[in-house]
Amino acid sequence: MRIAFKIIYGETSMILSQSSNISVDPLSDVLTVLGARVTRRTRLEAAGEWAMEFPALDRLKFVAVLKGTCWMVLPGQDPRLMNAGDVCLIGRTAYAVASDPKLPRLTGQTFYEGCDVVRLGGDDTVGLGGTVTFSPETTDFLLDMLPDFLLAPRSSAASGVVTTILALLNDEAERGGMGSQIVGARLADVLLVEAIRAYAADGEVVQTGWLGALSDPRLGRALQALHADIARPWTVADLAGVAGMSRAAFSAAFSRRVGQPPLGYLRAWRLTVARTALARGETGIADIASKLGYTSQSAFTHAFRDAFGMTPKAAAQT
Repeated sequence: MRIAFKIIYGETSMILSQSSNISVDPLSDVLTVLGARVTRRTRLEAAGEWAMEFPALDRLKFVAVLKGTCWMVLPGQDPRLMNAGDVCLIGRTAYAVASDPKLPRLTGQTFYEGCDVVRLGGDDTVGLGGTVTFSPETTDFLLDMLPDFLLAPRSSAASGVVTTILALLNDEAERGGMGSQIVGARLADVLLVEAIRAYAADGEVVQTGWLGALSDPRLGRALQALHADIARPWTVADLAGVAGMSRAAFSAAFSRRVGQPPLGYLRAWRLTVARTALARGETGIADIASKLGYTSQSAFTHAFRDAFGMTPKAAAQT
């Protein structure tokens, strides 16, 4: 009997399954287990000359342009011009948003203290921002695998849904009717996923990284199988067989794209799921160890301590 994970929006539920042939979308799996939520939505209306900078934080941020244009400036990268309908995701890096990338910048956090809407002289440019947070103990898993800057332009072939969601978000912000906060929050959650989809659909841009692996037909099959049955005692040969590749070719391609070998990724994901379950008090340590495929509680404890510098018991108490 195989162990599988049933993903329910907002929580992770462990169930037994008779088969490992369950279709699991790794992106949904990761975002759900990590508790990804757009916890704050902001709006910027600006005209003339303006520039604001923001510090690096352990969060994922999206910025969407509803009207006009703006420049995104990140350390070590050329400034990127964003047009109406474009959406970007920003990882841990510091960044600046400006009408001109050469302008001196003010501290953006000062403007947003105590408010979610900032108006700077007009509305030639209108933008939306959203802060995506994760369970504090699992933030590293996703942020370590995503690029610091991810742009989903309106010109991309997969941007149609993004455009629709942006229009709905803008309508909700302007209407402010009953339930608008809930509707806006749900739309922002969907926008996050659709922006990642639109970015990942551009094969010319997404050549490396975890999203590149998910988009690759062969590596994507292996990742889907791994996430569908993480308790299985996978070998590299097993995963290579799912991918339809030789063991050596699969291991090299996976490591190059994802940044770690296949079994290293499996171990990291198992322990991330475990840490989330412990933090939520879902079940006992022995239960978690068993359902994640560890042969003993002591083996699980050893792996957990190596990864996080604490025992599962200590993690459950924090």
